[in-house]
Parts: sequence; structure tokens; C-alpha cells
Amino acid sequence: MTGRTPDRSAVGQDAGSIKAVAGPVHGGGRGSTLAVLGLLGVTAAWGSTFFLIKDLVTRVPVPDFLAVRFAVAAVVLVLIAPRTVVRLSPTARRRGMVLGLVYGLAQILQTEGLAHTAASVSGFVTGMYVVLTPVLAGVLLRHRIGRATWFAVALATAGLAVLALRGFAFGYGEVLTLLSAALYALHIVGLGAWTNPRDAFGLSVVQMAVIAVVCGIAAVPGGITLPDSGGDWLALLYMALIAGAFALVTQTWAQAHLTPTRAAVIMCMEPVWATAFALVFGGESVTIRMLAGGALILAAMYTAELAPRRRLDNESPHLPV
Repeated sequence: MTGRTPDRSAVGQDAGSIKAVAGPVHGGGRGSTLAVLGLLGVTAAWGSTFFLIKDLVTRVPVPDFLAVRFAVAAVVLVLIAPRTVVRLSPTARRRGMVLGLVYGLAQILQTEGLAHTAASVSGFVTGMYVVLTPVLAGVLLRHRIGRATWFAVALATAGLAVLALRGFAFGYGEVLTLLSAALYALHIVGLGAWTNPRDAFGLSVVQMAVIAVVCGIAAVPGGITLPDSGGDWLALLYMALIAGAFALVTQTWAQAHLTPTRAAVIMCMEPVWATAFALVFGGESVTIRMLAGGALILAAMYTAELAPRRRLDNESPHLPV
């Protein structure tokens, strides 16, 4: 990933030192490698939930499931490290609230859109955040996106299309889902701009709490239905703790070491993991589409990792909030 090259006459040493302390640590080295591995673990956790959600929401309404899932995740994060939120600066807390609001609204729009379109189309349109992320990064963060990275984005988009699409018509459901993709892209860009390793856990707690409130507001009008069996509670707890709390903390930390577009391309591994879990646990059969789509996404991730990147110490990573 190539970052914006600033006018060095306009960038003083004081500004650089502030960014080094308070801003993201985008760059290479061991931290970057661990961040990539962490995001791959997050996408595996997300991918493992598809067949669980498909079964659970036949008995628990989707808004209720989301509200309970994120509420449990938020409570657990607070209990693990309550002082991390106290240690956040007022600015960091405001940013966490904005990020949580964006992510919560994306969840609601995606869920509502899914009710009006096919699941495969929803998966593809949601995955458009991989295209929207570099666009928003260019506009909001003044990133300059290299050709190799755009090629990786194109490969990832093609892979998503091969994996997910079985025909396509653009209507109300697709519009809502595209809006959710834009919000997911905005969340990725915002997280990349505002997170740092020191504040990652506290920022995750604030985000999760706001996501729980947003989803709770959506669920309250019809009353909240809770799971009524031990198996359903186990599935919900797994999705709250592993694919919820753990995933958000890891993503928040990892994006302190990765640029938004690079993170978005890596996150396209989610449908590949979902396909793998469906094959192992869901009884689905291997198809040419699965193999071809997965290969394209893997090629996209490999291309993004090999793309030439300058050191991003001088990249302007901050959004005003």
C-alpha cells in the first residue's frame, strides 16, 4: 500500500511525534505479520458462524439475536478489563461511539436487506466493502492507492462474484445491502485512522456497547425473544464471545498495524472460510465455483501482501471527531 507523500516543509517534527504516539502504527515487521494472522483468525471466526446463524434465526428473530449477541459480548469485555474504558481519552471514547454506531447501523441494514434479496446476492453486495474501502480511504485519508492494490481489489471482487452470485437484479434489498457495505467500509477506514495498540481493547469495549444499544433499539418494538434450548445458547455464546468480542478486539488491534485497504482485502477471506466450514460441518459438496472463487480471493490477498508499500509514518491517518 502506498501512502500519501506529504509536503515535508509542512510537516514538522512535533506533528510527526504526535502521530507516532497517538496514531496507528501502519508499517512492516513482526507487528504487521501478526496483524495479518490476527485478521485471518477473525475471518475464520466470522466464516464459522454462517451455518450456525442460518439455523438459529429460524427460532430467534434476527434483531433479537443481534441484540443479545452483542449485549453479551459487551458485558464480557467490560468484566474482563473495565479500566480500559476509563483510560481512554474523551476523544477516543467519542471515536469508539461513532465506530460502534456505524457498525451497528451496518448490521441492521444488512439484515433488513437480506430479507429482500437472496443470501448469495447479499453476500456479494456486502463484500463490495473491498471496493468501497480504498475509495473512502482516498477521499477521507488522502491515501494514494497503487495499481497492484487495485488489482488485488479487482481479484477479490471477482472471487466474491464467483463464490456468491447466481444471477443478479438490483432492487430494494440490494440498495439496503450496498448501504451496509458502504458503512462497513467506513468502519474499516475509521478504525484504521483512529485505533492504536494501546487503546485497542478500550476502543473495542466502547464499540461493542454502542453496537448492542443500536441493535437493541431495533429489537425492542417487537419484544426480545431469547433462545430456549441449551444448544441455541451455546451457539449464541460462541458467536458473542469468539466471533464477537474476540473478533472485534483483534480487528481493532490489527488495524493499528495495517492500512484500511490491505485489511479489507484480507477480510475477503471470510466467505472462503464460510465455504470451508459449510463443506466440513454443513454437508455441502465441493464445486468448481468454490475452488475458483476461493483461489481468486487467495490470489487477491497474496497480491495485496506483495504490493510495494512505502513506510506510512507520514501518512495522514486522522479523521476529525
